[in-house]
Amino acid sequence: MKKQSGFTLIELVIVVVILGFLAVTAIPKFIDLTDQAKQANIEGMAGGFATGVSLARAQWEAEARPTDSSNRNTVNYDGTEVVLTTENNTDGIRAGYIVSSVSGDNDGATLGGGFGATNCLDVWNSILQQPPSATTAIATLNADSNSGIDYFVTNSGTGAGSLCHYFLKETLNRNTSGFAAPTGDLTIVGNSFTYQPATSQIIVYINI
Repeated sequence: MKKQSGFTLIELVIVVVILGFLAVTAIPKFIDLTDQAKQANIEGMAGGFATGVSLARAQWEAEARPTDSSNRNTVNYDGTEVVLTTENNTDGIRAGYIVSSVSGDNDGATLGGGFGATNCLDVWNSILQQPPSATTAIATLNADSNSGIDYFVTNSGTGAGSLCHYFLKETLNRNTSGFAAPTGDLTIVGNSFTYQPATSQIIVYINI
């Protein structure tokens, strides 16, 4: 009859120590990879967004700068009629950068008082092919039925200083209600990128 033998206490302790060592070294690596993925996500979206803005401007130039009946700069970009900025050298606004779709325009062409987060969301949906779901309402972002939303959109500034802010949801701060709407200096909250319609400038901000 064969004698059965198991692990000794020392062997078990060694195994536990090795597993603990692996956990200590592997978990930080995993967390780092998660942060890198969040960074790659926002950088990729900003790159695609910038390409779309440039293509819309290039198409407008190629079609000899068309305008609509209201004398707004417009172009049919990938099946969507979009409104572009109207040049204003005094305010520093350059012509030909998307501010909304024609159906959603609200004083967007001149970046007047009507330009806001709704315009920014309209730009997002107009300039990107199959864009990730986004919202301008933090309550919508936190609703269980809308858990598929990936981005939060808001705005800041006025006139030539108007900025659209696009935040990756998973990098926003949280409170008792869920994700918290960014406040204060929006460039130090989560991972985001900004779009300035007056100049087409796009800047990525990584805080996670």
